[in-house]
Amino acid sequence: MIIYICKIFFLVDKYEMKIHRNINKFKANNPVITVGTFDGVHLGHTHIFNKLKEKARLIDGETVVVTFWPHPKFVLQPDADIKMINTIDEKIDLIQAQGIDHLVILEFSKAFAKLSSCNFIDKYLHKKLNIKALIVGYDHHFGKDREGNFEVLKACANQYNFSIDKVDAFMHGSLIVSSTLIRNAVQNGEIEKANTWLSKKYFISGEIVGGKKIGRNIGFPTANIYVAENYKMIPASGVYVVEVSLNNKQYAGMLNIGYKPTVNNNKMNRTIEVHILNFEKNIYNENISVLFHKKLRDEKKFSSLDELKQQLKKDKKLVGKYFNLETPANKS
Repeated sequence: MIIYICKIFFLVDKYEMKIHRNINKFKANNPVITVGTFDGVHLGHTHIFNKLKEKARLIDGETVVVTFWPHPKFVLQPDADIKMINTIDEKIDLIQAQGIDHLVILEFSKAFAKLSSCNFIDKYLHKKLNIKALIVGYDHHFGKDREGNFEVLKACANQYNFSIDKVDAFMHGSLIVSSTLIRNAVQNGEIEKANTWLSKKYFISGEIVGGKKIGRNIGFPTANIYVAENYKMIPASGVYVVEVSLNNKQYAGMLNIGYKPTVNNNKMNRTIEVHILNFEKNIYNENISVLFHKKLRDEKKFSSLDELKQQLKKDKKLVGKYFNLETPANKS
């Protein structure tokens, strides 16, 4: 069997970022720090990270990103059904990809939320991290009730003898790139739009679990993906062009998110299923990652399995064409 691989990736040494969950013995040379939740690690965040690295070069320092876990919204709004662009592990990998020296993950709690901005700076950034410079986003606020605006932070900087710089908003056209903007796009299935603002195309990861094998019976076997983190945002229902990463290889795929209305009457059972082009291995219980490229169409109820099969053939041809694959799916 010939396996068609979408892209060739060259192996490079992975940048070693130091991850700190305990900062009692933290050490860095002239730490240049930024603080935030950084959900999505989007172009606005990379704009800040670039300024962080630029400042570190100027003062012969090391870059430090300080973030929080659990996400503050999980603690402050425990009953809300809050979804995030990234899991904590995804965020770690994405920040590491930016060439940051240190990632500090502080435990967020209700007691932590009561700290004023200057108390937070004194207790953590000054006494624990020995801050030399602080880089903040254009609208960033520290501390209880977000009282720590830039003017307040400048006063704290003078008090604790470190410099502070504010980064302008990152614009894409007329829009300010933000995590909220991206979440809205993903929830609406506007993947191509979201991808223009992210540092890496939107992706999900999970374990392959057993399904009803209906796809296999009509010639389109699918891998059912279970995403363990229930706070991870899943795109809107529909059929997507995706790139599948499995056992360090990449494949073309078409992925369905939804309720499979042609074969399923249970509108509570939303599933994620991917058909990998020209792939026939048994991969149950394997871990899989799926990178979203574009949405093909909305989910639809067909009058019969045969009508569904004919549509899947059309979808498969479009996926093959998208990745420029010369596969049986593309031959008339």
